[in-house]
Amino acid sequence: MSARLTNYKVLTFDCYGTLIDWEGGIWDALQPLLMANQRDDLSRRQGLKLFATHETIQEAATPDMLYPQMLGCVHASIAADLGIESSAQLDADFGASVPHWPAFADSAESLRYLKTQFRLVILSNVNRASFAASNRKLGVEFDAIYTAEDVGCYKPNPANFQYMLDHLHSDFGLAKDDVMHTAQSLHHDHRQARNFELANTWIDRQQLSKGGDWGATAKLDEVPKTDFLFYSMAELADAVRAELT
Repeated sequence: MSARLTNYKVLTFDCYGTLIDWEGGIWDALQPLLMANQRDDLSRRQGLKLFATHETIQEAATPDMLYPQMLGCVHASIAADLGIESSAQLDADFGASVPHWPAFADSAESLRYLKTQFRLVILSNVNRASFAASNRKLGVEFDAIYTAEDVGCYKPNPANFQYMLDHLHSDFGLAKDDVMHTAQSLHHDHRQARNFELANTWIDRQQLSKGGDWGATAKLDEVPKTDFLFYSMAELADAVRAELT
């Protein structure tokens, strides 16, 4: 694998956790449930850990369910786990919250710069409509968008990466060695990226490599290898600039 970022032709991105602040969005979207049940004792860390547990279970159990409906099921499971009462409306509102999740402050500017040097491609676990709302916050036109809705299952199922590689080849003539997969989640993305022998860049926004928390992603027993490590998208963009000067 290349020791230089600029030797790659395409950056493939996970979106949520990498470009969009899904942990902030998830925690905000849980507040109506907690307030309705007067549960002010649940910490953000505990809430995100519950989300990670139930999202992992639900995505495996219902791989062809669209993301908003899947999120609604996760919300109901979190309520049941906490022993509190949800409702069909609260579940649906949580499922519909993705368009409200904020972009990280550095995402749009970094993507605009990276677009001048690479093709940019999304590989996301959400459905197309949910991503379209997020895309408007990112300020860039992606060269391709591949979602769980297209694939029929959720990462870390390897079918997602195979779908992406097949389409990068058929749509753009790109080979595996042209690809740098860029993501925050070790569970959803980096373990499979390594299984597919893809070069990979870890956007470690949680600073997990420094002993931070796993947040809203399932914990792995072993941290997969990554070729590059940055703590923000701005750091990645700066590293590309430095290679070109």
